[in-house]
Amino acid sequence: MVSTSPPKEVQSNGKWEEGGDPTRRAKWWYSTFHTVTAMIGAGVLSLPYAMAYLGWGPGTMVLVLSWCMTLNTMWQIIQLHECVPGTRFDRYIDLGRYAFGPKLGGWIVLPQQLIVQVGCDIVYMVTGGKCLKKFMEIACASCKQLRQSYWILIFGGIHFFLSQLPNFNSVAGVSLAAAIMSLSYSTIAWAGCLSHGQIDNVSYEYKNTSQTDYMFRVFNALGQISFAFAGHAVALEIQATIPSTPERPSKIPMWKGAVGAYFINAICYFPVAMIGYWSFGQDVDDNVLMALKKPAWLIASANLMVVVHVIGSYQVYAMPVFDLLERIMVKRLNFPPGIALRLITRSAYVAFTLFVGVTFPFFGDLLGFFGGFGFAPTSYFLPSLMWLVIKKPKRFSLKWFTNWGSIFIGLFIMLASTIGGLRNIITDASTYSFYT
Repeated sequence: MVSTSPPKEVQSNGKWEEGGDPTRRAKWWYSTFHTVTAMIGAGVLSLPYAMAYLGWGPGTMVLVLSWCMTLNTMWQIIQLHECVPGTRFDRYIDLGRYAFGPKLGGWIVLPQQLIVQVGCDIVYMVTGGKCLKKFMEIACASCKQLRQSYWILIFGGIHFFLSQLPNFNSVAGVSLAAAIMSLSYSTIAWAGCLSHGQIDNVSYEYKNTSQTDYMFRVFNALGQISFAFAGHAVALEIQATIPSTPERPSKIPMWKGAVGAYFINAICYFPVAMIGYWSFGQDVDDNVLMALKKPAWLIASANLMVVVHVIGSYQVYAMPVFDLLERIMVKRLNFPPGIALRLITRSAYVAFTLFVGVTFPFFGDLLGFFGGFGFAPTSYFLPSLMWLVIKKPKRFSLKWFTNWGSIFIGLFIMLASTIGGLRNIITDASTYSFYT
């Protein structure tokens, strides 16, 4: 006789309970489009610009190495989600506390994760506003054009409403639309570059600038590539929405979804990086869509697709931050849970990211800075460090060498791109008229 009772599910409090949490009802393909939305975003449009500073050989090597390394660390994160039988680590900080201890784990993981999530949302504010402006310039050339700051404000205004959606499952529709848009505008970007062909006197020589400036720009390019592999910071939160039983743990559907996301990642990233650089060489813009002008309707559509995508991406990265802020308000300040709590905390967060985005709208520099400071740790070496601590692979084994290799490469990228990105922000801000 077939049982009709609900399966037992692993709970995050470490016990087996009947029925399971109603928020854990996601299918494996939910993890695909949530991960695609989290990973493929503004960063893909800057890859040709990163290639312009790195060149064909080093640029291709860094891109391939980053794809392979971050796929491995994504697998590690997924495996560690239920590394303790009967317990689910639903947040990055929970896993960090288990690996490094209650106090040290929080100090190691939480700042890095917040940098990724808040940094992404700031960059998406800038990207959304710039692409809205570009869309209107193409769609209505005769219209009076607004300042870029106003467009960023308009884009931010959308999130004051969307931020009131309660959880990940409630933004599934927005996330799915965003994932479709990312694949679409990436295809338009590389197909548009291919159709455009090479510009006159295209050059693949390294950019003509001082050695010091060039070194910092190369460091920044490493951060831009790091920014393109950013899904790890919310991977555990995404996996937490998938049901798990002893017979079918959540790591099976989550890994299936992650592989699908990385496949989509590859068919978006590599053509855009290679063909965009081939078309414009060292003269490529830090947002390759900005360099394309014909056919006008297609480029306008691509910019609108970017806007839809970063709307979804903003929410995917903001949801864990909303959860953290609301828990702090309830536990530390005894604020009663409810609509008022959600309205105050989430609106304040949106306002903060909007203010920073309007003040520092340096797309390429922001990508490099946040890519190094936050994304390199969470995507490149923190998962490997936690794997060494928790799983303790045999010394000098292949897994041992692989993890230590990821740690050293990730540390170098973090230090180099953080320095490069910060220096470039300071340099560009010195010649920029704010709020124009």
